Amino acid sequence: MSDERIEAEELLEQHGVKLTANRILVARELLSADCPLSLSDLETRLETLDKSSIFRVITLLTAHDVIHGLEDGKGVAKYEICHGHHHTEGENDMHAHFYCEKCGRVECLHGIPATAPPLPDGFRALSVNYMIKGICRDCNNKN
Repeated sequence: MSDERIEAEELLEQHGVKLTANRILVARELLSADCPLSLSDLETRLETLDKSSIFRVITLLTAHDVIHGLEDGKGVAKYEICHGHHHTEGENDMHAHFYCEKCGRVECLHGIPATAPPLPDGFRALSVNYMIKGICRDCNNKN
């Protein structure tokens, strides 16, 4: 059993998610990814799971705050592991993301917090999507 699998199992257990093979596979893939992944990305990487199975796992993991979704620069939903709790005051994982308009890659910018702006009375922010668009380092260096 690899350390990565142990991490996936521990992560799911910490969030009260019952362990199943599909949930562990999806969590493991998201943990090992170096950028947020779309449903199609996961389907390509997890050849043993069909799209509907992956979608059900994503829906469950999102509901348990194991992962969160973001919209990339082209309107595609991508997912990544939460390192905080989005719905808890003071502790969150809301950070900026960078979308490369040349290669389409989305990267996390953990050092740039995405804080909710002041809202009118009665409104409460649960998440913030802060997407910066431009040319990534790799594409910029190719020119």
